[in-house]
Amino acid sequence: MAARNIAPDTPELRQRWGGFAFTKELKAKADWHIAKYPDGRQKSAVMPLLDLAQRQVGAETNTQGWLPLPVIEYVADYLDMPVIRVLEVATFYTMYNLVPVGRFHVQVCGTTPCMLRGSDDLLDACYARGMRKGHTTDDGLWTLTEVECMGNCATAPMVQINDDNYEDLTAERLDTVLDALAAGEEPRAGTQEPGRHTSEPVGGPTTLKEMVDANHDYRSEW
Repeated sequence: MAARNIAPDTPELRQRWGGFAFTKELKAKADWHIAKYPDGRQKSAVMPLLDLAQRQVGAETNTQGWLPLPVIEYVADYLDMPVIRVLEVATFYTMYNLVPVGRFHVQVCGTTPCMLRGSDDLLDACYARGMRKGHTTDDGLWTLTEVECMGNCATAPMVQINDDNYEDLTAERLDTVLDALAAGEEPRAGTQEPGRHTSEPVGGPTTLKEMVDANHDYRSEW
């Protein structure tokens, strides 16, 4: 599982991130999120603001992004919240990275359905590229994390890489995805099973077939 310890608060960290502030574009998005809530309830926007901050850090470092402590403090000040309250959110949800990560954050699901369908082979494919759990490769390209259920059990095994899920994987299919990402391409997200579109049965539906082309009303047949 991903470590939930924040990066050490060092002078170097302060020097790099102490002056963090939202860009004009992201400030507008942050204010848009805050405006969704009644007056005095701006704290409810803490999760989307942390996400925006992480994405800005990612854009500045050419990585998936993470949340240095000064950036967390900035979000707390922006929302007039105690820093500890924002830190509690950031450390609870694994969507927030608390230490630097690579350009691509490879999160392999190791829960039972994915494990039974071959997630160990996916991890081996990552290891073959020099990845190690909880570490970033020397070239800064990959960070590997083993995670719990990502909600794609019907298309197991799966991997989340940054914002996209890749499903119905084999080691060979994962290698194809990773090769494409390394080459600067954008591989198709979702199922990697040829002929499959989402999580429908492989080979097509076996029941309610009339629903494929139209909203068929079965009530008279029942």
